[in-house]
Amino acid sequence: MTLSAAKLAHVPQPRRSLLSVEEVAELLQVPVSWVYDRTRSRGVNRIPGFRLGKYWRFEEGEVLAWLERQRSGGRGNA
Repeated sequence: MTLSAAKLAHVPQPRRSLLSVEEVAELLQVPVSWVYDRTRSRGVNRIPGFRLGKYWRFEEGEVLAWLERQRSGGRGNA
């Protein structure tokens, strides 16, 4: 590791908020089962998330962007 890379390793990175299935359900005001269904969907209806071991995690910003795309009829970039 170079000196500059070592310095960058200690620079605080912006924290991204990871949400659980339950937190996403609460945010969207839907049942937990609905969130799980959307993790299995294909295409634009699939909610953006990833598996961390046996747990699903969702980045709050990605969920909110997905929600906005759903509101606009699935149109938009990404």
